Amino acid sequence: MKLTAYNNYIFYWIASTLSYFGTYVTSLALQVLVVVHLQGNTIDVGWINASRWIPYVLLGLMAGVLIDRVSRRSVLIVTDFGRAALLVLICLLTVLDVVNVSFLMIIMMLFGALSLFNDAASQSFVPQLVPKDLLMPAYARLEQSAAVAETSGPAVAGMLIAVLSAPFALLANAGTYLFSGFVMASIKHSTRQEAPQKVSFKEQIKDGLRWVYHHRYLKTLALNTHAWFLFHSMIGAILVTFALTELGFSASTFGFVMTAAGVGALLGTTLSTRLNLRWGIGRSMAIARLLYCPAVIIMVLAPSAEQGNLLLSTFVLIGVGQFLYGCALGIEGPLEMGYRQTITPSHLHGRMNATMRSINRSMIVIGAPLGGLIADMFGFRAALGVVIVGLAVVGIWFFFSPMRHARLDETETTDKPLNQ
Repeated sequence: MKLTAYNNYIFYWIASTLSYFGTYVTSLALQVLVVVHLQGNTIDVGWINASRWIPYVLLGLMAGVLIDRVSRRSVLIVTDFGRAALLVLICLLTVLDVVNVSFLMIIMMLFGALSLFNDAASQSFVPQLVPKDLLMPAYARLEQSAAVAETSGPAVAGMLIAVLSAPFALLANAGTYLFSGFVMASIKHSTRQEAPQKVSFKEQIKDGLRWVYHHRYLKTLALNTHAWFLFHSMIGAILVTFALTELGFSASTFGFVMTAAGVGALLGTTLSTRLNLRWGIGRSMAIARLLYCPAVIIMVLAPSAEQGNLLLSTFVLIGVGQFLYGCALGIEGPLEMGYRQTITPSHLHGRMNATMRSINRSMIVIGAPLGGLIADMFGFRAALGVVIVGLAVVGIWFFFSPMRHARLDETETTDKPLNQ
């Protein structure tokens, strides 16, 4: 890798790390804002979580085509600044006492639209900065940064919420997005990825879909990941309200225990490359998919608070469950990203990433409110029981699927040709 390219990746890594950190602050702050400041319930939390991902359903496939046509660096800069402005707006509206769940949903849909383009450009930008043989280590470093942010972000969020309140904690993420935008602007690399002009917009969307869902291994990976996101999003809608209302956690204590997921993710990303070398990318990811179910089982076993007081056993079980869940995320994250980018031609990177992310986030739009509804009707533990069954099915399906045999050094010969 040339020195200039290396420096560009370092700048990108710094900007991404700052964004990761701020995102974890906002994830907790938004949910606490709904539950505490707006007196919302689990269903409200589910809808707020879902609203952020609605643009992925409506615009996801189109975003992939656009990302393959324009400067990805420019997209990253504009979307970072835009998201910072929206978080400042949420804080301002809350201080003025004019925000409600409906307003918050609208703002989060705008936030989600910017995140959609940022995500698609971000994933497709890394292969322009590093050669293919360094993609796996490059994504591993990004996943490790995400793990460090996950480790410290919730704890910092809990402290900020306790000291400043949830609305002002959102300003921390706004600051990281602003900083990220400025750092991204310092990158001098701006390769333009042009799509063939003779191919229509509709045909380019079809080519992205065809590549993902006709590929022998990528098809299985995509479908299994879609199902995983459905149940993963249910946890996001349930766990915070469950912890704050039934288990006896305060916002700061829950933020602290959530750092266990970051520690687990950091360990997982450290192990991912070694596991790939020993067992191959498919088997390593299969092991990770099997770990999610027992992680949630451990958390469901946590006893409820006695007379409103948090029990030590509850703290330990939630922490252990979060650690195991984070470890699974850390193992498979860089492996999945490295595999997807390596096997996909560069002119399809934007469409491939946007296709998978748009459908994945569509599952959140379904799963988050569904998880909140089940919890509201049948209780938190019943809803988490549904998640346990779902994650078990997803893990077993992946383990016995063709994707288990996928390897980076294997030439794919069974894909149907693209119309390009």
